[in-house]
Amino acid sequence: MQALFIGHTYIDITFVCDHIPTGDEKTLADDYAVSFGGNAVTAAFCCAKLGIVPDLLTTLGDDWLSRMFRDMASRYSIPLHSRKVREASLSFIMPNDGKRAIVRCRDDDHLHPFPVLNLNGCRALHLDGHQPDAALHYARACREAGIFTSLDGGGVRENTEELLHFIDAAVVSERMCEQMKLTPYEMLDYLKQRGCKIGAVTLGERGVVWYDEKGLAQEMPALAIPSERVIDTNGAGDIFHGAYMYSWLSKPYAIWADHFRFARAASAYSVQHLGIEDSLPIVQDVEYTTRMVREAVQKAG
Repeated sequence: MQALFIGHTYIDITFVCDHIPTGDEKTLADDYAVSFGGNAVTAAFCCAKLGIVPDLLTTLGDDWLSRMFRDMASRYSIPLHSRKVREASLSFIMPNDGKRAIVRCRDDDHLHPFPVLNLNGCRALHLDGHQPDAALHYARACREAGIFTSLDGGGVRENTEELLHFIDAAVVSERMCEQMKLTPYEMLDYLKQRGCKIGAVTLGERGVVWYDEKGLAQEMPALAIPSERVIDTNGAGDIFHGAYMYSWLSKPYAIWADHFRFARAASAYSVQHLGIEDSLPIVQDVEYTTRMVREAVQKAG
């Protein structure tokens, strides 16, 4: 095991449609995609696609959608450690002008305790806060073992404050700032107070505010992708997490600005594709996206 990711599995159904029918109506979508989904789950698939395959502890049932997910993970050679639920969770996603509307059908009633895994050889842990008991157990265990820990703070969960005491890199959403009534820079101060060595707030198309290894707060603007090329922003944040985890695992002694720049380009690549799976980059895609944006800026200047 090189790394362990812990989260909640969805099957994502993404569709492009001008109109959502109501009442006794029908309409025809222009395009659609079916893929795996979920915050840490998408990050795990991204990390695997880039070249470092993590283990994944996630929720699965005995239904056909869960079997579909197992087949998807097998294609990426991702070792699965399942925690049983009655049925798979679904997300219906409709991209719209750089935003996305989502309907979720979630089963997070865990029928059994989380599995206890051997962490020998594990170098990193990435959590999204789902399965809070498992998240806290493994964050504490990894901290005691000197294993790097990362949190995708997409929103406030029941043990977020306690969990943060065991997190090295906390990258949270603007939504979490709103829930806690903090500005992004106030959130950075909050993360420092919890002991996080690296802290960041993702702001979508406005980039990232973050502090580095020395605690210096700074901004990293998003790469400018022409609006006509933005197809689907769903999962872009999760891909950002998966990409910086890959970057850290492949170059653990690089500075965090490099990890976030790599993740920024991976996220910029992702928004140009429909559905999570087609949004996942390989390393050459990340390098190409960085180069193309840089050349476009130079021409414009």
